Amino acid sequence: MTTELGYEAARDELVEVVRKLEAGGLSLEESIKLWERGEALARTCEQHLAGARERIDAALAVVEEDVSEG
Repeated sequence: MTTELGYEAARDELVEVVRKLEAGGLSLEESIKLWERGEALARTCEQHLAGARERIDAALAVVEEDVSEG
């Protein structure tokens, strides 16, 4: 996919990929393609969560700095 998915969209698609894989009935090739898509979606989710953690840590550092200076 050429456009960057948001966290929620990537998570929702990942849930659907897992559901299809768990349901079975797919050819080996279809299963492999879904697995690869799931791995890519999981990485996208991890990147979004890491970015969110960084933003929260930065915001907390500012608050802590303000409190210690006050």
